[in-house]
Amino acid sequence: MDELTDLAATGEPFDPAEVREIYLPLLAFLRRDMAAVRARRADLARLLGLDAPAPTYVLAIAGSVAAGKSTTARVLRALLGSRVKTALVTTDGFLRPNAWLQAHGLMDRKGWPESYDVSALLRFLADLRGGRGPLEVPRYSHVVYDVVPGEPLVIEQPDVLILEGLNVLQVGPASSVYVTDFVDRSLFVDADTDDLESWYVERFMSLRRTVFTDPQSHFRRYAELDDAEAEATARRIWRDINLPNLAQNILPTRERADIVLEKGRDHRVRRVRLRGV
Repeated sequence: MDELTDLAATGEPFDPAEVREIYLPLLAFLRRDMAAVRARRADLARLLGLDAPAPTYVLAIAGSVAAGKSTTARVLRALLGSRVKTALVTTDGFLRPNAWLQAHGLMDRKGWPESYDVSALLRFLADLRGGRGPLEVPRYSHVVYDVVPGEPLVIEQPDVLILEGLNVLQVGPASSVYVTDFVDRSLFVDADTDDLESWYVERFMSLRRTVFTDPQSHFRRYAELDDAEAEATARRIWRDINLPNLAQNILPTRERADIVLEKGRDHRVRRVRLRGV
């Protein structure tokens, strides 16, 4: 459980009681589902005379900016333990580079569906499902706010892939193939919109005193703002970019998730909803 201790040390909202009451039962459900999925794949392969299927179980985690998707992903990865080969991939790595977004007038819509290279994400998932590897995933830096060329994350057929991002449950009108076609279970981290805004502002103010002070930070200019200016800036970004994306693109996918974790104002999960199980 060292990873859980490390997670608590990052300053992210984290409650050990929540691990016992929410995440351990959730993990028990997922472990049974993993076993059932692998057995079903093996039976189908034998029936059709196919080669043994790739072993990777894919869990997608979606939700708003500031909902706590990353924390949920890291808690589940830590609880799976070292005996389960687990990889964590965020869809941030499949964002178009800033130069491309600027050329297409999309820098203010970063995180919206059109800002992602969905074809590359689908190719990665198809290759993973096909048992090919090792695979390379673009690495994203939140310091420079861009994809880092030449420093990919290497994925070698994990037992479990946790795919985390805003857009993992979204569908594209131009394609008949969706990310969810390659997902075994999907989870949505949900919260009241007003709480999400408060958490976003809190995180912005915290980053202003830490990451934003890095000379390489894309947001270095925000470190110089006073408290009132910083809060006003955070609320403007939320109102103009994150809230419309949430309303138009993210929230409509919530009912497509197999599992919904509903959070209260204190960041704790207050209810778990399961669909179709």
